[in-house]
Amino acid sequence: MEEVHHTEHVPQWKKDEVEDIKEHINKYPLFGVVAIGGIPAKQLQKMRKGLQGTAVLKVSRNTLIRRAFDESNEDVNKMHEYIDSQTALIFTENNPFKLYKILEQSKSPSPIKGGAVAPNDIVVEAGPTSFPPGPILGDLQSVGIPAAIDAGKVVVRETKTVAKEGEVVSQKLASMLTRLEIYPVTVGLDLRAVLESGSVFTPDVLAIDESKYFSDIVLATQQAFNLSVNATYPTKDNITAIISKAASEARNLGINATVYEPDIMGSLLGKAQSEMLSVASAASANNEEAVDDELKEALGARATAAATAEVAEAAEAEETVEEKEEESEEESEEDGMAGLGALFG
Repeated sequence: MEEVHHTEHVPQWKKDEVEDIKEHINKYPLFGVVAIGGIPAKQLQKMRKGLQGTAVLKVSRNTLIRRAFDESNEDVNKMHEYIDSQTALIFTENNPFKLYKILEQSKSPSPIKGGAVAPNDIVVEAGPTSFPPGPILGDLQSVGIPAAIDAGKVVVRETKTVAKEGEVVSQKLASMLTRLEIYPVTVGLDLRAVLESGSVFTPDVLAIDESKYFSDIVLATQQAFNLSVNATYPTKDNITAIISKAASEARNLGINATVYEPDIMGSLLGKAQSEMLSVASAASANNEEAVDDELKEALGARATAAATAEVAEAAEAEETVEEKEEESEEESEEDGMAGLGALFG
């Protein structure tokens, strides 16, 4: 009897899907694998619409994605390990860092479902709620939220952690958190990896603190500028600072060395005047007759100016002390009023 060989029939739509994935891979310089688990269909459609003009999101079966990867080049095969559970592909002409940032910014808070694991500590903050007195009070207390009635409203008396990270959230607690408009879950497209020019980028590489990065660049620029100025390494960016520094140092040298130049004569005369008055003051202290009336008048004016400066500094210091005392008194009054408020409700 002739042996019959059976061949697996692959539906045409699957073949078309694989070809479509391959075409997208070849068309775009960059593509990534994203996780879409837990995202409601309506929200996923909204995300897809929000990416229009920036990226193309393609949802497909993992088996078809793997087949498309297998039929592509070796670089694409590197992305096999990032296919897991519910997966989609994203194609773009942006760089990996910008794509990661766009996807992170598109994420939004969402209610947690009963039976789900808390992604982090879930905290209910103390304060008023929008609920009037009623059965809601008992419902809140039953899930561990310290609630009470105050001024005709239900309030949370103290901040309370109702679920620790990793704990399973009950259906009752999940429902209450939603009613309090507390959304512990962040829903969005989680980028697992990106392939660009044969290189694979993962989120730990793409997650950059832009403010710190910018601050580091500014600091490095400042340090490089200071180093070049102090090392006297002239460039078009620092030549003005180098010339200014050289002029200042030359001026100081001229004054200290008593070099008679028109540009520093005023400073030299001022320095000589100051030194002369210091000598006259010392001589006058030993013998009042050692200086003439003109010098005595100059010394008196100098002493008066110094005394005036001291008085001004003392007055300023006294004003500062008075301001601090007033602030302290105001704080004491505020604390006292707060105490009375607590006492009388």
